[in-house]
Amino acid sequence: MSAQVFDATPCSLGEGPLWHPEAQCLYWFDINGMRLYRRDGETLDQWQFDEHVSAAGWVDRTRLLVASETALQLFDTDTGESEYLCGLESDNALTRSNDGRADPMGGFWIGTMGKKAEKGAGAIYRYSAGELRRLYPRISIPNAISFHPDGRSACFTDTPTRKVLRVALDADGWPVGTPEVFLDLADAPGGPDGAVFGADGTFWIALWGAGCVVGHAPDGTEIARFEAPAPHMTCPAFGGPDLRTLYATSATEGRDAPAPTEGATFSWPTQFPGQAEHRVIP
Repeated sequence: MSAQVFDATPCSLGEGPLWHPEAQCLYWFDINGMRLYRRDGETLDQWQFDEHVSAAGWVDRTRLLVASETALQLFDTDTGESEYLCGLESDNALTRSNDGRADPMGGFWIGTMGKKAEKGAGAIYRYSAGELRRLYPRISIPNAISFHPDGRSACFTDTPTRKVLRVALDADGWPVGTPEVFLDLADAPGGPDGAVFGADGTFWIALWGAGCVVGHAPDGTEIARFEAPAPHMTCPAFGGPDLRTLYATSATEGRDAPAPTEGATFSWPTQFPGQAEHRVIP
């Protein structure tokens, strides 16, 4: 299905789309531009930061947990004020945050990576009850952080491996056991980027370099492909009043002569049910 341009603002590296289930609006980031965007109806708001920002989870109607290159912080969209929660590799000037998402237990998973995508420079962490714990070290490009609607497992990828892994979660939301391959995308036309689960257990992943978001059944079978006029698709999110609109961010990064639609944020009406994004309990 052809994409609609939800917002034409060109992002160098669009990421982290978040449909706020209480405020009924879409947030997203331009990592390279160090900006947070929000579209509420016809109104577009933006906030400029002094370092890279990449992902968020909602805390209440006005506050977001925002991941930056050096910290996790509570950001109030009414006042523009930030409250420091904890450092995020703040002693390492070579890395920044990347993909992240709130989990069903009120925690927040966040990946880090080298600013030049240095091999193994990053990691994946979980923040919960005031504690930031490193889960997986030596990650190059963390992506596809997402949670099955039954709350019993999480998925993630290190993009260069072209494999999406799945790991079981305990009752408190911490991973248990060894992650196993859920999707092998070695033959896919692009690299696995951001991903989200639908309410029915379907899995939706953006393919960097392939200009699409692909849906997979719970057994991994491809069931749908939503194409966009931007090769570098970065991350999907379900939203809208009935959670059946699929949104996705894109990027102009790495493109010598990007078309006007590249870097935009896109949408598609679907028959697939999304799940509401989980609330972060800081």
